[in-house]
Amino acid sequence: MRSDVIVWSAAVIIIIYIAWATVSPLITPIFFGTVMAYAFYPIHRRLSGRIGRKWSAAALALGTVGLGGIVTFELLMMSVQVAASFYKNVVDFFRWLMEQPLPPDVLDFLQRFFDQLVPKLSEYLSRSAFSLPMYILQLLVFLLTFYHVLAYSEEIYHQIVLSLPEKNRHLGEEILESLNKTLGALVRAWLVLNFIKGILMTFGFLIFGVSDLYTAIVAGFLTFIFSFIPLFEGWMIWAIAAAYFAMNGAYIHAIGIALYGFFLVSPMPDYTIRPMMVARDADLDETLVFIGMIGGTWSMGVKGLIIGPIVLNLLLVLLKEWKRRVAKESELQRLSSPQGPSSRPQV
Repeated sequence: MRSDVIVWSAAVIIIIYIAWATVSPLITPIFFGTVMAYAFYPIHRRLSGRIGRKWSAAALALGTVGLGGIVTFELLMMSVQVAASFYKNVVDFFRWLMEQPLPPDVLDFLQRFFDQLVPKLSEYLSRSAFSLPMYILQLLVFLLTFYHVLAYSEEIYHQIVLSLPEKNRHLGEEILESLNKTLGALVRAWLVLNFIKGILMTFGFLIFGVSDLYTAIVAGFLTFIFSFIPLFEGWMIWAIAAAYFAMNGAYIHAIGIALYGFFLVSPMPDYTIRPMMVARDADLDETLVFIGMIGGTWSMGVKGLIIGPIVLNLLLVLLKEWKRRVAKESELQRLSSPQGPSSRPQV
């Protein structure tokens, strides 16, 4: 009997390990596919009443594919041009610098630095280009997760509820309620803040003279869209604008749009305004949300921006339950002790 338990335990551990090794490279697109499905669930619920759950999920997924494809193509075209221009400008700058009448030791140092920099820069750009297939694969996993979570949302919810243990069912329901409340606050803050980022980026393009009104509106829209894409984020737009100014020698404008984008678009608002919005909406402490976002991003990447506050809030729920049980046990011990009210002598 004991040998059977050992064999089955080893088999389960091996299967879990292999399953985790299989899923772990794709955990980020799976996570964000689930979060986006949660964000689109109100729309899905309305559409599913008219065209059915699966058709509603398929329509939303196809819409995401079309929009994501257009956005990705535009971003890649801009990124390739900026990367090529950046590489050329770096090479031209060092060649110009080494033609100046500098001391021989300085020129020798610049030559050695240039000989090491150019291969490294070329290798980095090549590695970024070859990572495109991996990004497409992650996008496919994201879309499949998004579709299946929406299409089978009712079944997933019922399975989660059925899996709650009867003994501590109230605790499980409290955890689910806290999870739903915190995640809802994060998603709402995500949507509202990204919309504000898009408007601010449009004004930034107009204020610093990056482009005309139409292109500035497009830049604001792309900022809103890219803020949902973990690989890029909204800072890509102001970074491209700053690079454009730098390539044309307008360094003051480049610094200006970079500072404007950093403090008002991304990433500074993600760690200042967003915690306040989430804390107010979810009735949490702002410091707790801030620590969750910073620590989560530090340890888990961009997905930690969402996971961090949720985990800390769930920890608070568990601590409150533990405190309640300790107080209950203390009260029971006090009542059952010889000095308790029931053991008091009658006069």
